[in-house]
Amino acid sequence: MSMSIKSIIISEIQRIAADEGKSLPSLTDELVLLESGLDSLAIAILVARLEEMLNLDPFTDSDDIYYPVTLGDFIAVYEQAGKSHQLDSQSSR
Repeated sequence: MSMSIKSIIISEIQRIAADEGKSLPSLTDELVLLESGLDSLAIAILVARLEEMLNLDPFTDSDDIYYPVTLGDFIAVYEQAGKSHQLDSQSSR
């Protein structure tokens, strides 16, 4: 059974924090990303890893300029991109 996008994102956040020796607050949907303990470089690493793992980069694939504020927003951006990606790949068959 494959992991959900949400569980993959949370797992990667935990891995990056561990690599950097940072402790994380509780990873709830309401957590403001700027208060997560991850700096902009760590978030950039997260986005790069997620692009490699999920084959998704919703921040360059979309024409909408939107920066998620909370962890829940961040996850929702990836979940929406995943749905769009599946629809695109199904319609191109």
